[in-house]
Amino acid sequence: MNQRLDRLADQIQRDLAQLIRQEIRDPRLGLVTVSAVKVSRDLGYADIYVTVMGHDLETDTHLGSIAILNAAAGFLRGELGRMLSVRVIPRLRFHYDEVLAKANRLTTLIHHAVREDESRHHPPTDTEEQDA
Repeated sequence: MNQRLDRLADQIQRDLAQLIRQEIRDPRLGLVTVSAVKVSRDLGYADIYVTVMGHDLETDTHLGSIAILNAAAGFLRGELGRMLSVRVIPRLRFHYDEVLAKANRLTTLIHHAVREDESRHHPPTDTEEQDA
């Protein structure tokens, strides 16, 4: 049963990415990437995790895109019903993928800390100062 759910989740992910890109014409919607899909065992729900290009957790600007996608969930579910060959199409619930946003934030902090540490332990030489 898990393989079947995994295959369905993968197919939903591919088809939704295409549908969002081609069918949702809202200019407020940023560049959306479907990063993961988790389908419940009873096929009642599919939790769709997305990232939105240029948005992060600190500014909350991703919330508008999530609201747009959740408002379009019924339409997207209907389109999925036409594309997939399964009896039951799960209800779609869109969520912002915080894992990727947090990973990007941590990467930025690590790079900043490394640069700061290097500047403390390796002061610029006379030739590096002249090049700057």
